[in-house]
Amino acid sequence: MDEFREKGGKKAAIVAIVANTILTILNVAIGIMSGSYALISEGGHTLSDITTSIIAYVGFKIGQKPADKEHPLGHGRAEAISGLVIVLFLTMVAYEIMSGAVEKILNPALITTPDIYAALMAFFGIFVNYSVSEYIINLGKEIKSPAIVADGKHQKTDIFSSIAVLVGVVASNMGFPLLDPIVGLVIGFLILKTAFEIGNENINNIMGKIPSERFINKIKRVAENSSPYAQNPHNIKVDYLGAYAAVTLHIEMDGDMTLDESHKIVHVIQNNIIKEIPEIKYVSVHACPIGLSYDHDQEIDE
Repeated sequence: MDEFREKGGKKAAIVAIVANTILTILNVAIGIMSGSYALISEGGHTLSDITTSIIAYVGFKIGQKPADKEHPLGHGRAEAISGLVIVLFLTMVAYEIMSGAVEKILNPALITTPDIYAALMAFFGIFVNYSVSEYIINLGKEIKSPAIVADGKHQKTDIFSSIAVLVGVVASNMGFPLLDPIVGLVIGFLILKTAFEIGNENINNIMGKIPSERFINKIKRVAENSSPYAQNPHNIKVDYLGAYAAVTLHIEMDGDMTLDESHKIVHVIQNNIIKEIPEIKYVSVHACPIGLSYDHDQEIDE
């Protein structure tokens, strides 16, 4: 599994970096030649994609490191942290693009009407961005990497950016040149929107947001099927550590069981959960006597 994730992460990074290097060069060069500020802005956006892909891959690599004495649950949160670094970078890029667009809107004399080459580049950008973003998002989900998925979602905003560039070029040639920098402003807002979504998702990952009911039910089902002596799995808590999770839960068993018997059942449950739900890497099961009623929030049973 780790080797599969490593190959997938490396493949995603290479595809993103190569595709966005080509787009950056073409966007900036054709933007300058055609006189399209929106296309030059899009070049700045695709340049940021290269950096964020590198950041995502670095976070992915660190997250792959095994547990050690100082990090007993591994380094998985590095992936979510890299997602937040991407957010900071996106915010800075959005500011630069939006400030340049506002300057042109306030000073229309700086605006030039883009030619047909800008429109052709926008078409090419839509095709490449859609293909690359879909590939990276699907690969990120397959290897369960928050960093790679975040990078793919970032790449996907370029589709809307390229569409906006295309609309701006057509409108400018129809006698509305002011739309070109306005499109640049829209691109800046799209980048900020993506930054918010990526930030929200990764903060939830770090802060331990409650997983889906379906995921909780899957844990319950595996626990119950592990032993006929294990009943009513409850108080299930999931702590995401990047691509994987640590789980704690309580299970009810006969209070007359020996410590040795309950100990064996607990370990069977833990091993089965890890075996049947790959994204769970650590499990801790607490045995409760059947019928015991108490507050799970208290530190010591009364």
